[in-house]
Amino acid sequence: MITIVASTNRPGSSTLKVARYYQRKLAEKGVEATLLSLIDLPHDVIKTDMYGARSEAFKPIQKLVTDTEKFIFIIPEYNGSFPGVLKVFIDACDFPQSFYDKKALLVGVSSGKYGNIRGVEHFTGVCNYINLHVHPNRIHIPAVHKDLDAEGNFTQPDTTRFVDEQLERFLKV
Repeated sequence: MITIVASTNRPGSSTLKVARYYQRKLAEKGVEATLLSLIDLPHDVIKTDMYGARSEAFKPIQKLVTDTEKFIFIIPEYNGSFPGVLKVFIDACDFPQSFYDKKALLVGVSSGKYGNIRGVEHFTGVCNYINLHVHPNRIHIPAVHKDLDAEGNFTQPDTTRFVDEQLERFLKV
């Protein structure tokens, strides 16, 4: 099972649009993928699901994570790194079984010109610690708000080509 994580809780984000794009591209390849937007985390996740506690609202999210074999993280740039809500999500999940020996594909997005290179590197360190194997073909999408059209498709041919190549390689592992 593949789960795509839209790694922000910002409403109307480009991150969610990119996650939906990846989900459509996988469907075109005959691969079903579940989309998890961190906007759907319980509003009190820090109080209810950290440090071994588990709320009823988080149980289906934890089951989805447990059942997932491969993750695709769409990671926006927040203050030169990744969103804090992504770290809260990782910390709220059962450790180590949620991510141990599973696979991850990382995609950085930003409105700036570097596509969240630094944030993806920071998150790679977290992945290494929790034994989540990061696929080497990471991509970074700069000026994402300019690259997406009204239907949520990329307008730059290089972006679509890179995403396609990235997904093909990830599906083989």
